[in-house]
Amino acid sequence: MKIALMDSGIGLLAATAAVRRLRPDADLVLSLDPDGMPWGPRTPEDLTRRALAVAEAAAAHEPAALIVGCNTATVHALPALRTLLEPALPVIGTVPAIKPAAAGGGPFAIWATPATTGSPYQRGLIKDFADGVTVTEVPCHGLAEAVEHADEAAIDAAVAAAAALTPDDVTTVVLGCTHYELVAERIRAAVQRPGTAPLVLHASAGAVAAQALRRIGEQPAPQAAGGTLTVLLSGREGTLPTAALAYEEGRLLQAVAPAH
Repeated sequence: MKIALMDSGIGLLAATAAVRRLRPDADLVLSLDPDGMPWGPRTPEDLTRRALAVAEAAAAHEPAALIVGCNTATVHALPALRTLLEPALPVIGTVPAIKPAAAGGGPFAIWATPATTGSPYQRGLIKDFADGVTVTEVPCHGLAEAVEHADEAAIDAAVAAAAALTPDDVTTVVLGCTHYELVAERIRAAVQRPGTAPLVLHASAGAVAAQALRRIGEQPAPQAAGGTLTVLLSGREGTLPTAALAYEEGRLLQAVAPAH
């Protein structure tokens, strides 16, 4: 079984690690775009063009499914990706976990990139799934970029700035960018208020990995082993970016045998 994941950078690590834990025997194909990252500031048309190229590079390795491990690419490019690749190759997007957060009932915040915050896409999800619940949209300036480069000082500064924009009564935070999942515990520590119930964090990686298996009719098999790893950098075979190894999810993949 082979599963591909795509993103401009290492935001796909969280979903990749989730797939790895569910199916250690899966052959993984990671398709990144270092030549074009970051995708966030690009126009939707330009982002879609780059996403299609990255997806085609992954599809050439004949995976059973393709996970779009990026919220921004899902927002702008998912319809084009599905038009190009489905039904032969199932494409699974990454959507912020607004629905389960709203089900908790308490006031919650959505941490997302400035481009996604306030977007018609995110506002639509709030309207559809969180009507009547108090929701605060928090733009996280520079956080995805800081995580991408494993810049510790910049991560701390960006997390602190976003935490300052998060109301004190928030009980739940939705991580609306896949990069943020790599620093989830740092976000929790910054937002948790003394004397309050433990903060609930909603991420997407686990649900996306499970959905990918469902789409191809597979079940979790966490005791299996033997999967390989292929890394594509703007279509060229390469290795995991050094910054990936700063995170547990990246170190988990370092132990996977390279594909031959």
